[in-house]
Amino acid sequence: MGPVVRSSATVADLGEHAVVQRIRERVRPRAPGVVTGIGDDAAVIEPDRGALAVVTTDTLVEGVHFDRTHSSPGDVGDKALAVNLSDLAAMGAVPRHVLLALSLPPACLVADVDEMIDALLSLAARHRTTLVGGDVTASPGPLVLGLTAIGSAKRRRVLGRDGARPGDVVYVSGTIGAAAAGLASFRDATDAGPAPEACRRRHRRPEARVVLGVALGRNRAARACIDLSDGLGDAVHRIAAASGVGVRLDAEALPIHPEARTWFAAAGLDPLAAALAGGEDFELAFTSPSAFRGRLRHVRRQIGELPLTPIGVVTKAREVCLRRDGRDEPLPGGYEHFAGSD
Repeated sequence: MGPVVRSSATVADLGEHAVVQRIRERVRPRAPGVVTGIGDDAAVIEPDRGALAVVTTDTLVEGVHFDRTHSSPGDVGDKALAVNLSDLAAMGAVPRHVLLALSLPPACLVADVDEMIDALLSLAARHRTTLVGGDVTASPGPLVLGLTAIGSAKRRRVLGRDGARPGDVVYVSGTIGAAAAGLASFRDATDAGPAPEACRRRHRRPEARVVLGVALGRNRAARACIDLSDGLGDAVHRIAAASGVGVRLDAEALPIHPEARTWFAAAGLDPLAAALAGGEDFELAFTSPSAFRGRLRHVRRQIGELPLTPIGVVTKAREVCLRRDGRDEPLPGGYEHFAGSD
């Protein structure tokens, strides 16, 4: 570990190189597939034999993706990696390496940076993923974390959004709406009071469905797959557009988190609409034909108790709709940056 630093020390007190050194000392020195890690001008990694590299990047901005008044530094570090792991899961890729670009306000406490990095590395270790490099800069504004995650998958096992075909069943993992309820209760004062801790935790520390995504790819059990970063409504629209198909969801089949449903109702919100539009569930939505039932059985055995719920069907008509109370209505989308901006 680095030198003992007083708890009130800021990154401006230490400087860039000392901050980088503190990060470097936290990373395991010899990781599989890493030829050169932190400390050189670029990382050198050895790809898995016979596999493709699957690469994704996400940026988390203070005030947009997290608020430090209700998220700890550890929450921020964990979430920054989790959202990237979720993208790899949606592609059926095994996480391997991570790059981190960290833009820090000069007044940011060194102890907070340590906590962020420790949480990020703890999650990385759970998924046998290694931080191999990145960048540290000063930010004149908010705290910003930009991560690039690199995964590995065999060519015929990579998943995408464009493979859905008419007749496929649409599935979603886990439950939806909890993260949206947690975020809403942080941001908006309602008579419903704070959302249950399970909902608030889903917002602060989402869980990427890596095991499920890899199992879907390896068993070739899904034709199309996407993660629910911006809500189920958005995800279904994206699959339909990429595949050139329509989708009809069954409102009664949607697995809305029970505590989120109760909180939305108490807050005067339509639980169904809120769960569809709310983002950051980070579950996986995918399509699979009835002919793949045997493959899905293998997947279910590999993912344990995580439920996979059939929620709709892919159609020929290029309409994305929700079957509710015996009638079809347009399916609302999800969260979109800049929507409603001047």
